[in-house]
Amino acid sequence: MGINDERDVEANIQIGPTDLGMVRLFITAGPTEIPMDFDPEEADEIAEELRAAAQAARAVKSR
Repeated sequence: MGINDERDVEANIQIGPTDLGMVRLFITAGPTEIPMDFDPEEADEIAEELRAAAQAARAVKSR
């Protein structure tokens, strides 16, 4: 399966700072919980990638 394959899975994501100065992405899907911690610089890079992906998605949608 790849990024373009649709799935019938419901998931939730929470994003916030930890008490250790990290940025946590906390993903839950059914009984599965995935905490992912990033230092602030990595979080900035991820945010930039999200913005770039959103811009690319808008370009695809407008075709």
